[in-house]
Amino acid sequence: MESVCILNVRVDNLTTKDLLERLDRGVLVTPNVDDIMKHQKDEEFHRLASKAEFSICDSRVLQLLSKLLGKPIQETIPGSSFFPAFCDYHAKDERIKVFLLGAKDGVAEVARQKINARIGREIVVGTYSPPFGFEKDEMECAKIVGLISATSATVVLVGLGNPKQTKWIYKYKEQLPSIDIFMALGATIDFEAGNVKRAPKWMQKLAMEWFYRFLMEPKRMFRRYFVDDVKFFWYFGRQLLGIYRNPFKD
Repeated sequence: MESVCILNVRVDNLTTKDLLERLDRGVLVTPNVDDIMKHQKDEEFHRLASKAEFSICDSRVLQLLSKLLGKPIQETIPGSSFFPAFCDYHAKDERIKVFLLGAKDGVAEVARQKINARIGREIVVGTYSPPFGFEKDEMECAKIVGLISATSATVVLVGLGNPKQTKWIYKYKEQLPSIDIFMALGATIDFEAGNVKRAPKWMQKLAMEWFYRFLMEPKRMFRRYFVDDVKFFWYFGRQLLGIYRNPFKD
């Protein structure tokens, strides 16, 4: 599988069609600029996310910048676009059954109802919206593993944001042998419920979806986009000059 390395992150150069045809087992992560900055600081997250069988570009900015590396990424595949395409692709495949883990209380259930109505079958077979800080509570996590195991799910979509969602997947995936596919897809559950709306197509094409999200949630997104993520361009400039160094390698 051809891939592009942006800073210390592997990005697989696949189209949506390629991914739908290949994704039958494994972990799917979708790095964007914010994720890549977390890869510079959090060694555990970097180590775990690097294990993922599929690491797909979730940023138009990354797609555009990949051209400067001489390895242009074919397509931006945001999780919020890929998941509905995945459900459509497997609409008649009864083996594919999904559990939604994440979002605020009640949101995942709304998403379940909307997805199932659109697909025409019970493709989403379970949901759970965990309480804040649940990942530090072993009893709560054991409860979640039990809830998932009690369903007929073969796919788990974990929408908790990074690094939390990726760390949770790798900590508990071995306790879920009936799950073939794990997807770390951030706010996808909110998008499916209609709780959060995607940016207009013209903003997506201009690599401005991040700015739309900032306008929708300025207090929450200001630090992410205007403090943490601006450092990415300094790191990327160093990569272009051949002087970037992976912080977790000697």
